[in-house]
Amino acid sequence: MSEPMIIRARLAAPVDAVRRALTEPAQLRVWFAEHAEVELPNRFEFWGRYTPEGDAPHQRLLHADDTTLRFNWLLDGVDTTTELSLAATGPDSTLLTLTQSHFDYQEMMAGTSIRGVLQTFWVLATANLADHLEGRPLTARVDFTSDELRADVLVDASAATIFDALTDSQKVSSWFGFPIEIEAEVGGRYAMGGFDNPLLPAKVLELEPGRKLAVDWGQPVGVTTWELAESDGKTRLTMVQSGFDAAKPPYGGWSGNVSGLAELRRYVERSDWQPIWPRDEAAASQS
Repeated sequence: MSEPMIIRARLAAPVDAVRRALTEPAQLRVWFAEHAEVELPNRFEFWGRYTPEGDAPHQRLLHADDTTLRFNWLLDGVDTTTELSLAATGPDSTLLTLTQSHFDYQEMMAGTSIRGVLQTFWVLATANLADHLEGRPLTARVDFTSDELRADVLVDASAATIFDALTDSQKVSSWFGFPIEIEAEVGGRYAMGGFDNPLLPAKVLELEPGRKLAVDWGQPVGVTTWELAESDGKTRLTMVQSGFDAAKPPYGGWSGNVSGLAELRRYVERSDWQPIWPRDEAAASQS
């Protein structure tokens, strides 16, 4: 078996508040799952359209205390194990460490198992948890029952500022937490990992300054399009995925892109922006 996947995130809330967000059903239904039922120390279940294989609850609680939650999660016939642990880093700050077994990067790239979405699923969930704890609107959640992949978010910034953050290699690498190099012209390269060692080589399909960017990742991922519409100093940012095999939507890549939107929004809205991902974890969490 491969080594467990580990994601760490800084949350601007005390440990007790984070624990309540993780274990109170009403809060879980806001930021995490369509349905959630919790009765500690015996039950921790979530399901619904925002959960992979969410037709019914498939979790079995293993352990719960003031700082740790551990459960089995049956996915594609395999009992995976998830652990979330909390450590105070200040009176109003917490380090969340999430460990997930049975994640395989090749399964994510090939789409051979729903377990391939686990990394980006948890990154997006953590980004939404961070926003929930700060009282900010959520960016989006992925609907695993739909093959329509679309997210809309209102950003408190100009379209020009957001477009610059979407197309400047240094800025994209900063908020996405992973090296990305871009030739900002139609037909230009868009390389996750950089031009010298691209993990997902792609090309710019459309580029309209201040209005639109489209990147073609090829099959099986398809095309990601970001469209901007500014009004009264704020901008509606719409992200759409198209051109993929509708029988196998690229949920893993999609949830990664949506979690990126959450950090992009923070990046352009906050003059004191700091990533929620510790720098030594950023590449692992966003790749």
